[in-house]
Amino acid sequence: MIRFLDAGESHGRCLTAIIEGIPAGLKIDKDLINKNLLLRQSGYGRGARQKIESDKVEFLSGVRFGETIGSPITISIKNRDFENWLDIMSPNAQKTNKKSISVPRPGHADLAGYIKYDREDMRDVLERSSARETAIRVAVGSICENVLAQIGVDIISFVKSIGNISIDSVDYNDKQLTKKIESSSVFCPDEKISDKMIAEIEEAKLKNDSIGGVIEACAMGVMPGLGSYSQWDRKLDARIAYAVMSIQAIKAVEIGNGIKNAYNLGSSVHDEILFQKGYIRKTNNAGGIEGGMSNGENIVVRAYMKPIPTLKKGLNSIDVKTKLPHISHFERSDVCAVPAASIVAKSIIAYELLNAYMEKFGSDTLNELKKRVYEYKIYLKNK
Repeated sequence: MIRFLDAGESHGRCLTAIIEGIPAGLKIDKDLINKNLLLRQSGYGRGARQKIESDKVEFLSGVRFGETIGSPITISIKNRDFENWLDIMSPNAQKTNKKSISVPRPGHADLAGYIKYDREDMRDVLERSSARETAIRVAVGSICENVLAQIGVDIISFVKSIGNISIDSVDYNDKQLTKKIESSSVFCPDEKISDKMIAEIEEAKLKNDSIGGVIEACAMGVMPGLGSYSQWDRKLDARIAYAVMSIQAIKAVEIGNGIKNAYNLGSSVHDEILFQKGYIRKTNNAGGIEGGMSNGENIVVRAYMKPIPTLKKGLNSIDVKTKLPHISHFERSDVCAVPAASIVAKSIIAYELLNAYMEKFGSDTLNELKKRVYEYKIYLKNK
């Protein structure tokens, strides 16, 4: 099994993570990690913070000569903006009221966190609950993506909708799909739809507002039998939904056509089974998971992101010091972070899928993992 713990504040010195369970013998693709970090910082609608930071991963342990050695991997991403916050965020700084926050933003963790941890300054909540934390999760997920690529699993993610503008369907077999996604400033593979999405973001920006949307991710090449029906917490769809739901501002997660399926009859929902050099489904309404287990079809996940709660125009709130009405605090923020969240979603799904592979095949080295996956593929052909 793989597990990780991450730490760090939005304007602190750095973000860090310790990852345990990555098999030994993996050649680290640092370019992939840094590319994903750059993509997470990109996307139309992002704010001024992204002009300051230029995220790069640094390996502190668990890697030697560019290869994993089986011990815990420690990674770090520096916050360049920390230099501007030394007197506010340095662990050894003198206590100050500078940039303190007492007016919570509706929709954010501010008020609940302030109450839960009995803080005087809501900055203590904001700094850790911020989506800046997802940078380190992208780095962790990119390492997992690196391993999955070695065993034939590829994951793509894109923006399906922003506001009321949506793309209907995507051909996952299109060899140019990744290029189309990454060439769009909103990470949507349809150029015309991308332009309309940009217009939606611009309209929200003119109103000093924010806007959300829907992300779609697809994992291809996943073999059947990952996850389990035997216990509730081993179900693959439950684990993926839990992980994706942990992304800041994600308020709903769908596997396959889960939402649409709820409104249709079973005869039009369930994927009929055929045998063509192996078991296949005629359709993929289940999104590649049945009974908590992968079934060999593409795993399709959608995440629904609310508009981010930091609005330039503010919303009605209360100053917790005076208990008087006040317009909510504005912290430097984005108008739309849906494209960025699509990169985070891909990384988090990669982490959960690799965890499921390691759970099934229990390998200490990459060569062991490759061998066991290969043997399982032979088993599947004869089943």
